[in-house]
Amino acid sequence: MAISDEEPILVNTPQTLEQMSVTELEARIQLLKDGIAACEREIEKKRAQKSAAEALFGGGD
Repeated sequence: MAISDEEPILVNTPQTLEQMSVTELEARIQLLKDGIAACEREIEKKRAQKSAAEALFGGGD
C-alpha cells in the first residue's frame, strides 16, 4: 500500500526540557553522557590509528 499525501505522518516531537520530569531529565543526561563517552572512545581509536600509521609510514611533519 502506497502512502498517500492525505495520510498523517506521525512525528515524535521532542519535549522541551521544561516539559520533562526529573526522571526523564536524568535519563536524558545519562544518554548524553553515554554518547559523549562513545565519541571519546572513537577519538582515542582514531588517534591510535593515526599514530600507528605515522610510525609505520612516517609523517606528522
